[in-house]
Amino acid sequence: MVMDKGLSVREAEDMLSVSEPYIDLIKLGFGTAFVTPHIEKKIAVYKQAGIPCYFGGTLFEAFLVRGQFDDYLRLLDTYKMEYAEVSDGSIDLEHDEKCAYISRLSKHVTVLSEVGSKDENKILAPYKWIELMQKEIEAGSYKVIAEARESGTVGIYHSKGEVRSDLIDEILTKVPQEKIIWEAPLKGQQVYFIKLLGSNVNLGNIPPNEVIPLETLRLGLRGDTFHHFLK
Repeated sequence: MVMDKGLSVREAEDMLSVSEPYIDLIKLGFGTAFVTPHIEKKIAVYKQAGIPCYFGGTLFEAFLVRGQFDDYLRLLDTYKMEYAEVSDGSIDLEHDEKCAYISRLSKHVTVLSEVGSKDENKILAPYKWIELMQKEIEAGSYKVIAEARESGTVGIYHSKGEVRSDLIDEILTKVPQEKIIWEAPLKGQQVYFIKLLGSNVNLGNIPPNEVIPLETLRLGLRGDTFHHFLK
């Protein structure tokens, strides 16, 4: 999953000209879609390439906190979005209520839900990560996204970007890896997950200019994973 934080239409076209075969999803990061000029043309570029794109979860939260969920549904309909992200990283939302929104949206679009807070001071215990992920999958999430922000310094990571490996190991004892997208914007994080879970691990928040470098990591064509694939 690639993070588009406000690419122009031309930049989106340029990115796809080299990276299209390696991209599965494109997130129009946080609330950028609301202020990006010509957003409908850019969405059309992604749709023409056959790559689903969706609004960042923060935009969902911005509508929800203002009591405008129905307006959010109309926004999805206006742009004919086939995917939506449900998150609560910036607002306080009862989990049962969050799952209700996932269930409601899943009747209309494919739902991705994000687990974890954007607040570095909110540390969830491993059992809580597992519980939240399992309930959101049961509610209708196609995949759950493990929070890290675009900085890679919260959620499943420590403040300097180091992986919370004990947390990852525990999550994987209960939640199937194919149901999780691990946000991993930094190279060291990408290397960790590739070595742990293999070349096809689901990674998210990849910067547009890092798609090709990440593919070389997946194939052992970069020093960081070169010897890993010779075993």
